[in-house]
Amino acid sequence: MTVREVEFVIVGGGVAAAKAAEGFRAAGGEGPGVVLAAEPELPYERPPLSKEFLRGEAGRDKTRTHDEAWYRDHDVEVLLATRASTLDPATRTVTTEVGDQLRYAAGLVLATGAQPVRLELPGEDLDGVYYLRTVEDAERLRAAISRAESMVIVGGGFIGAEVAASATQMDTRVTILELADTLWTRAVGPEMGRFLEAFLRDRGVHVRTRTRAERLEGGRQVEAVVLPDGSRLPADLVVIGVGARPDTGLAERAGLPVDDGILVDGQLRAAGGVWAAGDVASAEHPLFGRIRVEHWAEALNQGLLAGRNLAGAGERYDRVPDFFSDQFDLHLSYLGHVREWDELVVRGSREVAEPRFVAWYLRGSAPRAALIVNDRHAEDPVREVIRRGRPVDPARLADPGVELGEL
Repeated sequence: MTVREVEFVIVGGGVAAAKAAEGFRAAGGEGPGVVLAAEPELPYERPPLSKEFLRGEAGRDKTRTHDEAWYRDHDVEVLLATRASTLDPATRTVTTEVGDQLRYAAGLVLATGAQPVRLELPGEDLDGVYYLRTVEDAERLRAAISRAESMVIVGGGFIGAEVAASATQMDTRVTILELADTLWTRAVGPEMGRFLEAFLRDRGVHVRTRTRAERLEGGRQVEAVVLPDGSRLPADLVVIGVGARPDTGLAERAGLPVDDGILVDGQLRAAGGVWAAGDVASAEHPLFGRIRVEHWAEALNQGLLAGRNLAGAGERYDRVPDFFSDQFDLHLSYLGHVREWDELVVRGSREVAEPRFVAWYLRGSAPRAALIVNDRHAEDPVREVIRRGRPVDPARLADPGVELGEL
């Protein structure tokens, strides 16, 4: 067992962890730092895993947030394939699975991310059944797709839709099974979910909603997905993507407050000397209350903020959250945060052949969120409208003749 004294420790191997180290240095933080990355990889970004990396259009180096030289030049040591087993905030000590201890002076950032929800279907242990979370998962899945004629995706969320688009582009026949009435209902609501469902169908993806997988069948290799009525969908491989849960185990064992994520304040602080960022952080937001957003943009920006605050910046988390998705020729971005809305107002064309629109989610006539499709230039003015939080005439929101900047 070794005991080391360092200035800061970051637990995690994703973009939030990498950006926390960057934020600490950008805010003038000094002293040696250590990143504990559970995977044998430098911290990397996960969005490419279901898109360009999965399709073989980008290598591992394109997924990394920083290269090895950056960590060396900024006095940050990355301990690969190293898991933290315990955290003691009182003594500012992290202990790894092999018993080594790191004692930190300035503080610690928990960026442990989320883990896929395991469906535990009968037959899930067959060869050819995949969950997608790591770069190694994506590499194995890419090889399997290249050999497959047909595949079934259980779950029609973001990962499921993106993998379906990529696999279809790789000339594999894809069927999505979704339990809800349409796709992405929880994220964007049924009306926009139906648009996305129609879009995927138009691009060649088979979508079956209100459909549950009962079990998987095969000898050693998966051969079919069996539905509750006994019908069988042939499948050379199966991808399961039914959501993720925040990885709060280390925080819970340390006695930190946890409720669907690590509870942090408006500066992303969980307790004295401990911050959290990214998928695992349930943060107080001045516009939206307590929110937890499992997407790249929030991991990046929260990581930077947590690192800066670790160095004493004292900044607040007030950015309008957003996430994006790319599927075929569709670029989708969702800004803001709303679980219930009074009215949905759409500006632009929802034609699946060439969609381009902004869908506004209103509460009390105030835009609380917006779904933007194929219009990147709309993102900044839409974000500003949401940030202001003021009522806007729905007729003006829907009118393409009114410049977004005028709203």
